[in-house]
Amino acid sequence: MTRALAAAALVLLAACASGDARPADLQAGTTCAQCRMTVVDRKLAAQLVAPGEEPRVFDDLGCLAAYVVAHPLPDGTSMFVADHATGAWVAAGDAVYSRDPAIATPMNSHLVAHRDEASRAADAAVHPVARLVATDVFGPAAARGTRHDR
Repeated sequence: MTRALAAAALVLLAACASGDARPADLQAGTTCAQCRMTVVDRKLAAQLVAPGEEPRVFDDLGCLAAYVVAHPLPDGTSMFVADHATGAWVAAGDAVYSRDPAIATPMNSHLVAHRDEASRAADAAVHPVARLVATDVFGPAAARGTRHDR
């Protein structure tokens, strides 16, 4: 019995260690790792996923931007942002961004992300504003949020 449990644990550990970083499901009552406010709108959220650590969730893209400037990120950290139109998680480095003063965000960054230009164009909440890329928002840390497996 103990051998079977040990073998199962090793298989599970190997699967977790070898897989690509995946965003965690957002749980009700989750607090932002930067401002400590409760994440209310999933479509404005972001997260950092590092091997062997609990995901760090953010309620505003501005909170994630401030966090990556102020904190060193562990090796293997991945950044994800929510598509404003769908709420789906997207690798932060692959997303397109808008800073729209007409969109209220928890910490007033007015930043939203989209999977691609088509999602951005289809999002009626976003007014015609300049398109930004990950480095405009997160600086050099944006490289942590690019999916190379596409």
